[in-house]
Amino acid sequence: MKITKKTFLNILLIAFIVSFFVTPVGYYGKVLLNKIFSFSPDVTEVSDRERITDYDWRLKDENWNFFNFKKSKGNVVLINLWASWKLPCVAELASIQDLYDQYKDKMDFYIITNEEREPVEAFMEEHGFTFPVTYLIIGEKMPISDEVVPSSYLLDKSGNIVIHKEGIADWDNSKVRDILDELIKE
Repeated sequence: MKITKKTFLNILLIAFIVSFFVTPVGYYGKVLLNKIFSFSPDVTEVSDRERITDYDWRLKDENWNFFNFKKSKGNVVLINLWASWKLPCVAELASIQDLYDQYKDKMDFYIITNEEREPVEAFMEEHGFTFPVTYLIIGEKMPISDEVVPSSYLLDKSGNIVIHKEGIADWDNSKVRDILDELIKE
């Protein structure tokens, strides 16, 4: 029995599609697709920007020590809510890592999860992320909503929400860097 070129290509296509569901190739392929289809977040019009007025927000740092968000009052801040088990977060965190590497000394980063420390540390090591993780204290009052994960907020020095993005975004691009440079100069 002779296999035609069309049959061979169909079998190859089916094998590729099945690999997305049953092999690690699928996991990394899905992460890659999320990266490809993530775009730069939109800037909120100045007249539509909400402002954070209450910086009294208790969190835990990567060493599991309590601290208060008040320490970031007057700084440019990027807040990202994420979960290690949500595939889009992996793609987004890669772009945040690149941004963190460029701006870690110029602004504050809060990469926040509500997960336990051990699985988060394993996730960070597996993906080579070095940004500091912040842990959410469930039930603690918050100046932002934690209903959608992933979601991100970029605050200017006055606490205005310059960007609010629900879902995945590409944070490592010239548009975002230009906005950050402008906000840091103010």
